[in-house]
Amino acid sequence: MITQLEALPYRHVLTLPAMGSAVRIARETTEQVLTEWGIARRHPSVDPALLILAELVTNSVRHAAVTSPNVTVIYAAGPDTFAFAVHDRHPYQPALYAAVTGTGAGGLATVVELTLGLGGTAVVRADADGRGKSIWITLPL
Repeated sequence: MITQLEALPYRHVLTLPAMGSAVRIARETTEQVLTEWGIARRHPSVDPALLILAELVTNSVRHAAVTSPNVTVIYAAGPDTFAFAVHDRHPYQPALYAAVTGTGAGGLATVVELTLGLGGTAVVRADADGRGKSIWITLPL
């Protein structure tokens, strides 16, 4: 699946303090945004997307809050694609695909397996200054 994110007409950005409540708020916002964009809650990609999102936001809150007081979720969608990113200002960039074959990888392995199982993609993109990153997930609709 190749999608140019710039071509996706729907956009939304959510920035939250890097604390436990961010996971719930990000999940609820995702449900609301998808509904507003006409993506049915029962669509087969929605529940996995919510699980992936919750795992990525949880990781940012747990591991990046020391250097990143905020976590940002960026959403984009088009007729056949839903993409989202979780951004924090911690420099560590996890090797997503290594997580699937590694031991003890836990949540990131689940993220990658769910994403690939739906025919999607997962990418880590570093900030230009190298002091943060975004993990982008793109799923077909």
